Amino acid sequence: VQLQASGGGVVQAGGSLRLSCAASGDIFRINAMGWYRQAPGEQRELVATVPIAGSANYADSVKGRFTISRDNAKNTVYLQMNSLKPEDTAVYYCNAEVRTTAWNTRPYSYWGQGTQVTVSS
Repeated sequence: VQLQASGGGVVQAGGSLRLSCAASGDIFRINAMGWYRQAPGEQRELVATVPIAGSANYADSVKGRFTISRDNAKNTVYLQMNSLKPEDTAVYYCNAEVRTTAWNTRPYSYWGQGTQVTVSS
């Protein structure tokens, strides 16, 4: 299973970016999908996750500004980021909890390669 993230870049404070992450390979079903970020010198932290069905979960720091969504037919997760702040600057990683077969109900966690988001003040 491979996750390919795209959409990062440089934007001024107050601007917007949209990240995409497509999963491919031996996929039976994807449970949760999500975005995490890691700033220099910091630990990786959760940004937002979305289950296969149900409500999304957001970090308090991005609530009301970021929106996560997924297209199950395309095995793709998106992160719409609005009202960006300099403190949102980080490498953003997508994650997917994937079941590769119908008979193995235990999902495995896969990570994308990371995409840089830089917000200038």
